[in-house]
Amino acid sequence: MSDELNPAVPDSATAEGPETESDEPIKQRKNGLYPGVSDELAENMKSGWADTELRDLEPVEQAGHTARRRAALSARFPGERLVIPAGNLKTRSNDTEYAFRASVEYTYLTGDQTEDGVLVLEPTADGHQETIYLLPRSDRENGEFWLSGQGELWVGRRHSLTESEALYGIPAADVRELAEQLREATGPVRVVRGHDAGIEAALTDKVTAERDEELRVFLSEARLVKDEFEVGELQKAVDSTVRGFEDVVKVFDKAEATSERYIEGTFFLRARVEGNDVGYGTIAAAGPHACTLHWVRNDGPVRSGDLLLLDAGVETHTLYTADVTRTLPVSGTYSAIQKKIYDAVYEAQEAGIAAVRPGAKYRDFHDAAQRVLAEKLVEWGLAEGPVERVLELGLQRRWTLHGTGHMLGLDVHDCAAARVETYVDGTLEPGMVLTVEPGLYFQADDLTVPQEYRGIGVRIEDDILVTEDGNRNLSAGLPRRSDEVEAWMAALKG
Repeated sequence: MSDELNPAVPDSATAEGPETESDEPIKQRKNGLYPGVSDELAENMKSGWADTELRDLEPVEQAGHTARRRAALSARFPGERLVIPAGNLKTRSNDTEYAFRASVEYTYLTGDQTEDGVLVLEPTADGHQETIYLLPRSDRENGEFWLSGQGELWVGRRHSLTESEALYGIPAADVRELAEQLREATGPVRVVRGHDAGIEAALTDKVTAERDEELRVFLSEARLVKDEFEVGELQKAVDSTVRGFEDVVKVFDKAEATSERYIEGTFFLRARVEGNDVGYGTIAAAGPHACTLHWVRNDGPVRSGDLLLLDAGVETHTLYTADVTRTLPVSGTYSAIQKKIYDAVYEAQEAGIAAVRPGAKYRDFHDAAQRVLAEKLVEWGLAEGPVERVLELGLQRRWTLHGTGHMLGLDVHDCAAARVETYVDGTLEPGMVLTVEPGLYFQADDLTVPQEYRGIGVRIEDDILVTEDGNRNLSAGLPRRSDEVEAWMAALKG
């Protein structure tokens, strides 16, 4: 990485640097090697550039769907100004930033993913006027494009406002003018909070937490049922994830020679080649680490004879993510006790998946899976029965720990702000996508179970689409049954 992130400013500019249209100076790196820019160089950089405007652009694939989503939003909040920010870059360290990921609400409604973007719906007599506020291409007249650390020559080209209008089907305007407009706005306003402090500050005397939460809840519940575009993207994410799991099995020998990091890195390569990123921090948990539900340090050894719990998902370029888990024998073959525990979790998952159908209660798949696991624990003498007592008191949770699934979509735990009555206490509908992921975890220091159980953790997770007549396992391309897993691994290892 170049050490001249914010290079020098023209001599003819102010000491802070030339000013942009928003009167914000272009910052100079304190320890930059160039003390300034000559007038001649500044003038030279203004000209001699080809016209790179992109013309005849087609709308993004989801443009029709995002338009329908905005229409539903408009109908829900008539007469109110609605403000949905994408968010801003976040500093990782000093002058470097984390990779940007736009807010789910903004992406869901626009299809755009650029930092600082804001969707505004202005109330009209018959609905709303939509505008997407964005940063225009970096300015060549004032030198921003090559002097600013966020200029085009440093981080890449932004779309022009005209290009953005063509891509997203929404009139576009300069976001640098938006804060002042919002300060002068009158009438009821709602904003999605937590993404853009500057926008929120401009609205501080116009919004309330309660009203803003209603907007966030509505947008969360709107995502409960996926449209055909979303289902297609989730299937893409899952298909890439299946290939990522295959990649991992093929390099178990290299992981044994190094650590869990080799597993993580191998899957990440697939995610970056075929998608945008991983949808969440990959869990590559070998041996007793599998008993830590969100083990993301991934710095432990991978040993033959142990199990590897791999919980990972590819995120597509449109930000939809898969979420799949398999618990694999590093040697290629389950031991007797590993198979016993694995098969119990498989049986519980089968019961859970069978309970996923339209009209069923959301809780049904969890209850079905937990019952099977409770039965196994009683059968093995680890929990004192009868089973109904175990379930009533939640005694199985010492070894099952977590819920059996969650909604999936633009977030790995999608729709989290939805009301309890529409989510966990709700009813399944066609188009919903959820995970079914029971597990059993016997901690290495758990003295209530025999020694042979300790340090074994098993989870099996698949992504399930509710259909008109039942369900479809989007991740059926990965074997689940223990004998099929062993055969699959043997074939991949050649």
